Amino acid sequence: MTATSEALAEVVAAFQAGRGPVAVDAERASGYRYGQRAYLVQLRREGAGSVLIDPVGCPDLSALGGTICDTEWVLHAATQDLPCLRDIGMVPTKLFDTELAGRLAGFARVGLGAMVENVLGYALEKGHSAVDWSTRPLPDPWLRYAALDVELLVDLRDALEEELDRQGKLEWAQQEFAAIATAPPPPPRKDPWRRTSGMHKVRRRRQMAVVRELWTLRDQVAQRRDVSPGKVLGDAAIIEAALQLPPNTHALAALSGFGHRMGRRQLEQWQAAVDRARALPDNELPQPGQPFNGPPPPRSWADKDPAAAARLSAARTAVTTLAEQLNLPQENLITPDTVRRLCWEPPAGPTPETVAEVLAGHGARPWQIELVAPLLTEALVTGGS
Repeated sequence: MTATSEALAEVVAAFQAGRGPVAVDAERASGYRYGQRAYLVQLRREGAGSVLIDPVGCPDLSALGGTICDTEWVLHAATQDLPCLRDIGMVPTKLFDTELAGRLAGFARVGLGAMVENVLGYALEKGHSAVDWSTRPLPDPWLRYAALDVELLVDLRDALEEELDRQGKLEWAQQEFAAIATAPPPPPRKDPWRRTSGMHKVRRRRQMAVVRELWTLRDQVAQRRDVSPGKVLGDAAIIEAALQLPPNTHALAALSGFGHRMGRRQLEQWQAAVDRARALPDNELPQPGQPFNGPPPPRSWADKDPAAAARLSAARTAVTTLAEQLNLPQENLITPDTVRRLCWEPPAGPTPETVAEVLAGHGARPWQIELVAPLLTEALVTGGS
């Protein structure tokens, strides 16, 4: 592994002198460490070979990123790796996503191993995808596994480009890749504690306050210890405490997820969080449901607005039919959220032009608008009549 500034300078020079696209991958320690930082970065380029870089020893890769930023990067499932790469100074200006290309080309299985086997005829060594990549030193079998992830990416890219061109979908793919490369970082989630698994069981506002207090404390502890929040306290334990509202540490210790191998000080800190929620005045309790900007859940449309429900049904049928004809997933043809928003608040007297304007406002790409605007216009007219 490249783990020193001197070795990194040699890598930068080698990749600057290389030719063609750069295959890029990153490994995180999801489920082991707090956050989604990169613990290994793999790159390959013709003329430079393959390199494995340790972001622990080399936390700033902006020099390397600047050297190759104008070169096409080849990634598999790019949106998963780009955030952690951005954090260490690596941001592409153009890319080719082999997973997304596989979806657009109509492949049923788009994992890297399946794609390499189906398209190129090679079986990639697998088995280390869920390991703790923050481990140091990394075992040689893990490093070989990581290097293989970029070994054939450029070859896969070339084959998929040819297949997309044959199907008449290459321009679609290029628009999708450009949208990924230019997308800004997503904003922080509002009220992330609401995504606690099992939250649907929590009905009362006081119970919701317990979830919020326990989730927030858990996140602080996990960040301080640099471990996955789930290793500090499981979601199921948080929900159980919210439902039971234990009055003291003895009652808390009797709940699943708290008593097993948990010391008194730990129990006291969790109980203190429960007590804070129990003591909140009513006007400081969280409100039910997430603050939501958009249409209600489709299951309630028939009661709230039958005409909108009819529009949505017609639109979904039209999108499904076209996606099957084009041999690509419906969500890649147009996102379900965009269809819902359009059907809930359609333009007055919808025409292909006004529908296209709405779709563009929700981030649809030109190729998507060209394909779906006419059929969605028809669905709005016939479904709402």
